[in-house]
Formats: sequence, C-alpha cells, structure tokens
Amino acid sequence: MTQSKTTSGSNAGLSRGLWSSRFAFILAATGSAVGLGNIWKFPYVTGENGGGAFVLVYLLCIAVIGVPIMMAEVFIGRNGRHNPITSMRLVAERNLKSPVWRISAVIGMIAAFAILSFYSVIGGWAASYVGHAAMGDFTGGTAESIGDLFGGLLASPVQLLAWHTVFMALVILVVSQGLKGGLERAVTVLMPALFLLLLVAVGYATTTGHFGEAVSFLFTPDFSKLTIEGVLIALGHAFFTLSLGMAIMMAYGSYLGNDVPVGRTMVFVALMDTAVALLAGLAIFPVVFANGLEPSAGPGLIFQTLPLAFGNMPMGDLFGTLFFVLLLFAAWTSGISLLEPVVEWAEENTNMSRTGSAIVVGMLCWLLGIASILSLNVWSDVTPLGMFAAFEGKTIFDLLDYFTANFLLPLSGLLTAIFVGWFVAKESLKADLNLHGATFALWLNLLRYVTPIAVVIVFVYNLLG
Repeated sequence: MTQSKTTSGSNAGLSRGLWSSRFAFILAATGSAVGLGNIWKFPYVTGENGGGAFVLVYLLCIAVIGVPIMMAEVFIGRNGRHNPITSMRLVAERNLKSPVWRISAVIGMIAAFAILSFYSVIGGWAASYVGHAAMGDFTGGTAESIGDLFGGLLASPVQLLAWHTVFMALVILVVSQGLKGGLERAVTVLMPALFLLLLVAVGYATTTGHFGEAVSFLFTPDFSKLTIEGVLIALGHAFFTLSLGMAIMMAYGSYLGNDVPVGRTMVFVALMDTAVALLAGLAIFPVVFANGLEPSAGPGLIFQTLPLAFGNMPMGDLFGTLFFVLLLFAAWTSGISLLEPVVEWAEENTNMSRTGSAIVVGMLCWLLGIASILSLNVWSDVTPLGMFAAFEGKTIFDLLDYFTANFLLPLSGLLTAIFVGWFVAKESLKADLNLHGATFALWLNLLRYVTPIAVVIVFVYNLLG
C-alpha cells in the first residue's frame, strides 16, 4: 500500500518539468554546493590542519554526513514532486506519519532566504572587484591603497546597495525563467565556465615558481597538525559546503527523473565540490607564497591580500579579472539555488506566476539584505542582542550568519535525517533510490545512527565555538 502511494506521488508532478539529463542535475547540484567558501575557506583550513591528512578526514566526513543527507533530501523532493514543504508533507502522509515533519523544510527555506540576503551583499563585493581588476585599479597598489579600496566599499551604503542590487537581479533573472530556460541554461553555461577559469588560473599559478610549495601545503599529510578541533572543522565544513539543511536539494530533487541513480549521482556531486575547492587552493596559494602573504587571512585574503598580489605581478590585471569572474560565477550559482526553494513554494501556493514569484521573493530578500549593508557602516554599532554575552558585538549581518549556520541548518539536516531514516518505509526508499542489499543497509545505517550523531557534534561544537 505504501509503495503504490509513493509511486503515484512520484509521477504526479512530471508535468512540472524535469532536468533534461543527469548531467544537468549534477551541474545544478554542484553549482549549489560550490560557493565562496570553496574558493577561500576550504583551501586555508586544509593547510592549517594537516594538508592531505585533513583532506582524507574531510572526504570521510562527506561520506558519513554529506552524501547520506543529500540523498535523503533528494528522495523527499523526487518522491513529493512539489516544493520542499509540500513534498515533506506528502511523504509523511504517504508513510502514515504526522505532517508536522514538514517543519524541517520550513526551517531550511527560512535559512536559505536569510542566507541569500547577506550572501548577495558578499556576491556584490565580487561583482564590484571584477570591474576594479579589469580597470587596472590594483596595478602598482600598496597595502594601504588596496585596503582603502575595500574599506571604502564597505563604508559606502550606496556602493554596497548598487552591487547588492546587481547581484540579486542576476539571481532573480535566472530563477524567473523556470527550470529549462533559467536554472538549467544558467548552470550549463556557468559551471563549465567556472571549471575552465579554474584550470586557467591553476595554469597561471604554475608560472609563479611556488606551485610545488602550494601542492605540498595542500596535499602533504601531516597528522601531527590534525587535532580534534581540525576533525570537527572537517565535520562542520562537510555539512555546510554541500548546501545541506537549506531545502535546496529537495527543490532540485523535485525535478529529477526517476531513472537517475541518486546514490552515485550524489557521490559525484560531493567529489566535484571537493575538486573545485582543491583546484581553488592550487590557483590561490602559489600567488600567496610568491608574494610572501599569509594563507589563512580568510575573506581578507580575497578582497585585500590577493588584489595587492595581482597588482604587482606580470599579467596580474588579467589574472585578477579572471579570478573575480570565477568568484562571481561561484556566488551566482549558489545564489540561484538559495532562491529556488522559496520561489518554488510561492509559485505553487499563490496566484503568482514563476516570474512574479521570483520578483516578489527576490525583492523581499533584497530588502532584508539592506539591513546587512547598513550593519557594515551606518548601523555598525547596532547589536540587537548585545545584552546577551554570547551575542555581544554581533551586528545584524553577524546574527544572520550565526543563527543560520549554527541553528537552522543543523536542525533542518538533523530532522531530515531522522525522518527519512526512521519514519519512511524501507520499501519506499529502496524503490525510489534504487538501492538494495548491502549498499542500502550501509546508507540507511549511516543516516539512522552515524549522521545524526555527527550533526549533533557539529551543532554543539559551533555553539561552544
């Protein structure tokens, strides 16, 4: 009985349209996973925590946390064939469980909306730096002049608002065109272009004379540097880098054909995401080492340190322009995926068209982003929860980042793992995911036991950290 209900549910939404191929879905899912964090955060935490040793632990964490939850989220989307909230409700009802489980998707969609509001501001930084690099503004720059450039950007609400508007408009433009004309067309252009730009950047990095040093920094295993904290960082990054807990994979899964093998596809997406992060490290760190710079400078590395290096090296303007175009593409594909779940819900639950839904939701997100912009300058001394010691000094921008990363994403991912692992019929999971025997048992046991414990550890660690 459960299986027949599930099958009818899986076919009910076919008129909504499907990804034209497994490859298109892989590009979209990878585009969602690849973001700003891949370009700067993963490479430097890898180097700080044992290089190749950290990479090995990270890949294990991807297998234990990332792939099982991604598969669970895609299952919900493909089985429900609707927006994430409706899909969660339908899957729960077909398995004779309470529809209250849809709270997982609600939390994920709230997180995606909130993240996009400040992510768009940072994406605007990348867009503005494309122009700066192309116009030669980094050429011959000093630490003071480059610092003034970035500081001037952050201090100007008008500049930030303009670039935030440009970035959000790019995201709305794609999502408003729907699956085939928008999402799929964008990722089939942007993702190959991103990989090509990465390879060009790595090729250029080999000419700096410090490529071998970068390879050693990233890949030489040094288990003496791999502390408990490093393992916890790997756990946390494995969860957040794959867009888990944001209802994105539920939304993308709702467009996935029944013939696509979910397990192998999600493993490939995870490997592609990791490959981009490592290639970014191979592109960035030869430049960092060639100029005697600090590799663990975080966001400052991207918007202050690297522009200084680009401005004082051969063909630096060209390489700098390519790099910030790469950064913009990575942010753009992630922005598209963050807006899609909420737009999908609005389109299905209101009288608005896809275009209208994208514009309205996008504009609301744009408005919330203004609060983040002002918190960087005019409202920099406004700390809404400053009366609590844990939130002392945190601006609106900081609070949005803190609550989404430390509360909403882990909670949504944990609820999804528990629901699919314990409350969905095994026959339904086997039929939809096309998993059998030892492979199915391994995935289910990871989802039931290992993944929830790992997510709770990440949750506690982030709170204490």
